[in-house]
Amino acid sequence: VQVVESGGGLAQPGGSLRLSCVASGFTFSDKAMSWARQAPGKGLEWVSGIKSDGSATYYLDSVKGRFTISRDNAKNTVYLQMNNLKPEDTALYYCGNHNYDTVYGPVDAWGQGTLLTVSS
Repeated sequence: VQVVESGGGLAQPGGSLRLSCVASGFTFSDKAMSWARQAPGKGLEWVSGIKSDGSATYYLDSVKGRFTISRDNAKNTVYLQMNNLKPEDTALYYCGNHNYDTVYGPVDAWGQGTLLTVSS
């Protein structure tokens, strides 16, 4: 199992950025996927999740209305579109695949992460 995140970088407050995560080594279209983040000096925080067919999405309250998760099963890729970014969104963002088609179960593997810094 391998998941590789990309798309992080420096963004200004109020700006936008899209993260991507390409997965391999498992049947992508069968599994729920999630994004999580770890801010400097803090623990891992789940951010968003999506069911295998994209029929349901889930968000941390603090990102609702600003972040949108989506997936392209033909490309084995999950995305996180982040709008109206805030300095408190600064973190290392990880993508992970769940063992089953539910975001309430454990994550089998997290990637290496991609760093987002929100600063003026």
